[in-house]
Amino acid sequence: MGPHPAVAAIRLAVRRVLHDVLTLAPSETATGSAPGGSRPPLVLAACSGGADSMALASALAFEAPRLGLRAGGVTVDHGLQEGSDLRAAEVVSRLLALGLDPVEALPVTVGREGGPEAAARDARYAALDEAAERYGAAAVLLGHTRDDQAETVLLGLARGSGTRSLSGMAVASGVGGRYRRPFLGLDRQTARKACMVQSLPVWDDPHNADPAYTRSRVRHEALPVLEKALGKGVVEALARTAQLSRDDADALDSWAVAVEPSVRDDTGALEVAKLYALPPAVRRRVLRRAAIEAGSPAGSLFARHIEEVDRLITGWRGQRAINLPGRVAVHRHGGRLVLRQG
Repeated sequence: MGPHPAVAAIRLAVRRVLHDVLTLAPSETATGSAPGGSRPPLVLAACSGGADSMALASALAFEAPRLGLRAGGVTVDHGLQEGSDLRAAEVVSRLLALGLDPVEALPVTVGREGGPEAAARDARYAALDEAAERYGAAAVLLGHTRDDQAETVLLGLARGSGTRSLSGMAVASGVGGRYRRPFLGLDRQTARKACMVQSLPVWDDPHNADPAYTRSRVRHEALPVLEKALGKGVVEALARTAQLSRDDADALDSWAVAVEPSVRDDTGALEVAKLYALPPAVRRRVLRRAAIEAGSPAGSLFARHIEEVDRLITGWRGQRAINLPGRVAVHRHGGRLVLRQG
């Protein structure tokens, strides 16, 4: 008898990602030994101890050895709850019990910039990046599910940040596609059921039910209301919207990259007349790229900022410079846009 359908689903999702990792690491063999005596690629599971990430860690521990890959795990201790260090130690013990190696708890200090959720996310990814570099990991797997994707799309819709925001989370992201999300096509219940049938201990983070956090309110209030009004297919529809939006956003981003050199003069300054001639969606992407290049943090740069800069082109009335996050100022001078940090 084969594994429970939920277990089979999560293992298949992880197996597909691991095959991709092997494809991107052609110098490593699938037999567990690499040319020149080097070790096979390492894949890490980022695990909070919740159902999604425990199911992920379990599937990685099962599938990786069968493909000649090493499997490890890391858990991030945000230090935001009393006893969080003890909780992180428990997660480490559970990952070791699954056979993962290396395993490590990563303590972080969460700042305040961008609000508590954004600050925690920034600290978490910084720690995961550092661990991946230190271990030389080929990939870091994240346990985000289709439900998480639906929540992300709703949050993007509420922010009014455009197509890219509606595209949600990518299957692969980070430097060189380091972060992989095998479960974006699976619902949260599948992961929880996989943990239950495997008798995997699961920790439910109280922050996930705390209405002080925006995502928690979306999960426990907004989505249930939408499902009640529109039917049970809302989560699937939102996840599908994410993929369609991502395809559109990728195409527009590619267009903006290709056209950007043609709207700059010999000094590299952006020419207003040439920008004006571009389709708005492409022009705003060029402006966003220029702002980030000038020093504005991508995570703090929202659609409203770019719209203000765009009005220097489309609604010029001699207005003052536009101040962007990261102390970047944008002003129009002599038919050019000047972006300067300081």
